[in-house]
Amino acid sequence: MQKNEENKLFEAVLKLRTTKECRQFFYDLCTPSEVEEFTARWRVARLLVEKKSYRQIADETGVSTTTVGRVARFIKYGHNGYTTILKRLG
Repeated sequence: MQKNEENKLFEAVLKLRTTKECRQFFYDLCTPSEVEEFTARWRVARLLVEKKSYRQIADETGVSTTTVGRVARFIKYGHNGYTTILKRLG
């Protein structure tokens, strides 16, 4: 049942057409702190691709070096989600 519901969530996200729609959906779906955390992790991923150090990224974003390491690990060993989108955004 959980996978089916997860798929429905992902299918709903794929129906979003604009940044405004995406923002509205995520603001309704998530708490402000969850959106802030997603935003921080996405920024960390982009800074890692720029080859910035963990300490520099932590200082720039306000996240812990542990979070930076976690994002780095997912970029390297995860499900290729970060990598796919980073490549598409060029």
